[in-house]
Amino acid sequence: MAVDRSTTRIIILAIGIVVAGWAAGAGFARARLGDRYVTVKGFSEREVRADLAIWPLRVVASGNDLAGVQLRLQGAVREIVQFLARTGVDTTDVALQDFAVTDARTEMYRGPNPVTDRYVIRQTVVVRSTDPDKVLAASQRVGELVAAGVVLSSGEYGAGGPTFVFTGLNELKPEMIAEATSRAREAAEQFATDSRSSLAGIRQASQGVFAILPRDQAPGISEQSQIVKTVRVVSTVEYRLR
Repeated sequence: MAVDRSTTRIIILAIGIVVAGWAAGAGFARARLGDRYVTVKGFSEREVRADLAIWPLRVVASGNDLAGVQLRLQGAVREIVQFLARTGVDTTDVALQDFAVTDARTEMYRGPNPVTDRYVIRQTVVVRSTDPDKVLAASQRVGELVAAGVVLSSGEYGAGGPTFVFTGLNELKPEMIAEATSRAREAAEQFATDSRSSLAGIRQASQGVFAILPRDQAPGISEQSQIVKTVRVVSTVEYRLR
């Protein structure tokens, strides 16, 4: 049976639409396949020891004779330096800071009770040492200063113990980042195996932030007060799947 030209055109157009639809569908499927990815995390931890100690000792002396109070304060500072030397702490970097004199009679808002000691002098002896173990040992013997008549105050420095600092973080970063990334890839490979897929490269990666944490994590224990710390980094990586 003869087919006229208009019918032929319609048939050709229909075939073209079907082929185009199949091609578009195949392309969409490939695009959706390319969007398949898995997000994994890898972490790395190191236990480190502080290599710097900073110990502020705030000294207070009071009395009604300003010159006499100053002499007592100077004697307390000498006692502290001798104590540090006696406990093996290097006193080379000991510094005096925050010298302050208060005259109670000039205080605008003093209470109704009579003033016992008119003058109060405060000064902070700051110990800086690259031998934190010796500073820690000395801080556990601070009662010897009290027994010698040294009056200590916590003041603006909080509870008053040493602060232990770890300064070697930059040396650890390359190795820890590599380890965290490797662990993330292991997790992604396991996921790919379980889902009968394979990895097709990194889609996106985030190194994460290095955190220095107390080794013994318990309420009331701060990282700065512990000589042994934990350094942790978590890397987040997205891998494409195929």
